[in-house]
Amino acid sequence: MADQENVFRAYLHVATFCEKVLREADGVMSLIRMIDRFNVMGETEEMAPVVLTFMVYISFKSGFMRGKQKIALRPKSPTGKDLPAMEFPVLFEGDDDRGPALGFQVNWAVEEEGLFWWDLYLNEELVTRMPLRVTYQRMTLPRPGV
Repeated sequence: MADQENVFRAYLHVATFCEKVLREADGVMSLIRMIDRFNVMGETEEMAPVVLTFMVYISFKSGFMRGKQKIALRPKSPTGKDLPAMEFPVLFEGDDDRGPALGFQVNWAVEEEGLFWWDLYLNEELVTRMPLRVTYQRMTLPRPGV
């Protein structure tokens, strides 16, 4: 088996949206109901603003990286508008196969449907892009006495 090429930066382990993040008693993380789409229902022709609640889980393996670093998530709307970014200080320490992990809740105000891209940066270097689609469907509720 050939040796893996040395990459002089951290390795992305996981970057995803999910419903719940559990830290088990033995320290192992469980990601419950991974999400890549929200289906919003409403009574109006156009989607009204809505708040979606979910978790983001990001995990890196240190590789050659050590010390204090910065992780940033920068979402972009389907129309290309930059949405509020989130930044987190993290510490890379220990062995090459260990690293920081973040699991946090997001209450996200959405005003349009379509494909949103959440760009993940480590020290201002783009690591990956996380797609999250929001769809809207108008529903008609039965009216009493009609």
